[in-house]
Amino acid sequence: MEITTTPIKDLIIIKPDVFADTRGYFTEIYNESRYKDSGITQNFIQDNLSKSCYGVVRGLHFQKGEYAQAKLVKVICGKVWDVAVDLRPTSDTYGKWFGVELSEENHLQFLIPRGFAHGFSVLSPMAIFSYKCDNLYNKQSEAGIIYNDPTLNIDWKVPNNKMIVSEKDLTLPNFMNI
Repeated sequence: MEITTTPIKDLIIIKPDVFADTRGYFTEIYNESRYKDSGITQNFIQDNLSKSCYGVVRGLHFQKGEYAQAKLVKVICGKVWDVAVDLRPTSDTYGKWFGVELSEENHLQFLIPRGFAHGFSVLSPMAIFSYKCDNLYNKQSEAGIIYNDPTLNIDWKVPNNKMIVSEKDLTLPNFMNI
């Protein structure tokens, strides 16, 4: 397993060991002791899976207060552009975002700690996206930032006329109003 840091503190990319041969491949998606040995100490308690078609943009989502969540995300099938926005007010990178391409080919995982908003866009005809969370979802604590916020200016890698955004996500506030 290989850990790569990003320009935003605590946001990391994980490249698991992949054992491939003529039959296909094998990889561990998560191994608590190996991750803890690498400094990843979150206790993941909920797994989620979504399936989306090309152009779907999900996010930017986060949970507030005691229901904040860290996420360990990966793509099972397809390819996405995954984005995290630093919402930690005391951070040097507050309001900055970082994106990484996750795909079934590169097997990368993205660890998004508590204190970040998260979203992704689908770059392949279809994608199955998996994420582990270290806290249970709480509807009253859900919050978000609109995907096309002018302050953040995120490049979702999908043409505007091809984006598919839920009605709920279209009503999210701007970054300056969270």
